[in-house]
Amino acid sequence: MASSSAPSLAPGNLWNKIQQQTGYALACGALQPIDTHYEFIDQGGMRFLVRILANLARKEKASQSQQPIGKDFNPFLPYDKDLFVANLSDTHLCLLNKYNVVDHHILIITRAFEDQDTWLTLADFEALAFCMAEIDGLAFYNGGRLAGASQRHKHLQLVPPSLCPDGSPLPLDLAIQRLEMMDKSGQHSSRQLPSAFQHPDFAFRHTIVSLRSAQPLAANTLLAAYYTVLSQLGVKGAEEPSTLAYNLLITREWMMGVCRRQEHYQSIPVNSLGFAGSLLVKNQAQLTLLKTLGPMTVLEKVACQGIAPGGDVRAEA
Repeated sequence: MASSSAPSLAPGNLWNKIQQQTGYALACGALQPIDTHYEFIDQGGMRFLVRILANLARKEKASQSQQPIGKDFNPFLPYDKDLFVANLSDTHLCLLNKYNVVDHHILIITRAFEDQDTWLTLADFEALAFCMAEIDGLAFYNGGRLAGASQRHKHLQLVPPSLCPDGSPLPLDLAIQRLEMMDKSGQHSSRQLPSAFQHPDFAFRHTIVSLRSAQPLAANTLLAAYYTVLSQLGVKGAEEPSTLAYNLLITREWMMGVCRRQEHYQSIPVNSLGFAGSLLVKNQAQLTLLKTLGPMTVLEKVACQGIAPGGDVRAEA
């Protein structure tokens, strides 16, 4: 299924294109889903979804195809045309994620090479806003190797609801919603959260920006929220992107940024999905280790230090 260089997708058609291309890519073998089973682990006010690989060989093949940042291999230039979904703009296109754990996981990639270590731009958010207008899911960006990025070619990712196989809400969504229901004494409340805040249960450097007052989401709104996130994470205006490794998570309701200091803790890797409340382990031994350490503890170890647990919800300056 060949593509053209010009945008080819009308609003409202993306989801159908994703479903059609998924069927085609499965039939021809281009799409190779990774089978998992799952369980939930509670810690630190979140109910973490933990997926356990059912087919380690498939995951190892996926890892081998994702060469570390700094190598010359680029799976997006040229991209696999059997995974092509649609042109999103003159600068971006949409592909299926070849080794997907979640059904209909898509990649939003730059048509020409841009480095994953560069800052996101208005063009990136234009392509993302186009996709999020149709898919009310979780978008994320792994900013740099220490944040879990495995490819140098710039790409955002989007997974449709529900991330949890049992259909339950996104764990991070529930944690944020809980703040709106409780006042400082722990009593139910209908208080309005500030436009940007830190979650008191998260003892790592992060910030959350509310997007509720800006519906439907526009690229300019997303870009402004992104700049707020970077500023609150400590980025100065003239700094190079390589000065910060970070995870960025986006829904229609909020944007969250997390400052990273290492790629994994012990043998457990963490990318953006970990901070959404979803972790992946490769075997029972890793699952046992994760239960011993605790998922929230792992997040604290891979992220930069931030506020202490139990602090107040903080409005950002």
